[in-house]
Amino acid sequence: MSNSHSDWHIVTVRVPFASARHTAIAKQVIEVDRELQPHAVKRSLIVEDDILVATFTTLTVRLARLTVNAFLENVELVVRTIGQFGEDAERVPS
Repeated sequence: MSNSHSDWHIVTVRVPFASARHTAIAKQVIEVDRELQPHAVKRSLIVEDDILVATFTTLTVRLARLTVNAFLENVELVVRTIGQFGEDAERVPS
């Protein structure tokens, strides 16, 4: 198997959030987990205002699909958690 740059598959996903703060929280939470196959999957997460931009570079289309699916599951969990606890967690105790 060749590992030249042309053999890699690139997928970019842009996920909008309600605020830049929520986007930053999502990035912090998701970037803690490293890719299970770092030799075959590269991930880049950046925040653009209220949008989380994830770029995945993978050796195979199958890995691209699996990686993006796992990422979207993590995003869903973060969104549900922020929805459930976000405002309460950001309140300063009186």
